[in-house]
Amino acid sequence: MGKLSKASASEHLEAPGYTGDIGEIADYTVAFESYTEDSDLSPFFAGLPNDHCQCPHWGTVLTGMLTYRYEDGSTDVITAGDAYYARPGHVPILSAGTEVVEFSPSVDLAKTIEVVSKNLEAAGIGA
Repeated sequence: MGKLSKASASEHLEAPGYTGDIGEIADYTVAFESYTEDSDLSPFFAGLPNDHCQCPHWGTVLTGMLTYRYEDGSTDVITAGDAYYARPGHVPILSAGTEVVEFSPSVDLAKTIEVVSKNLEAAGIGA
């Protein structure tokens, strides 16, 4: 059995409007995330297939609201207390005042983070 808490997470990230405490359990990345600004992150997924995240995510919204917009034009709006599954082919739209705990396959997430990190760097945003 593995377990992880926000306090025991191995990595802490901060960017404008975002704080994340991230660690691993087995083959999954666990992210405790907080969003303090509304933000459509679509531009940072440019360069991925169809410019959308191809990594699935499972999680729960603790406070606030999170939206996933999919390649087919559909959206999922997840609010406080909801558990969710974000299928591949999405972009996240963050809402200020939101906290989530999200689980992602580490191998798939690494492919996404590589592209997103380059786009953040090009935009002058450090995480």
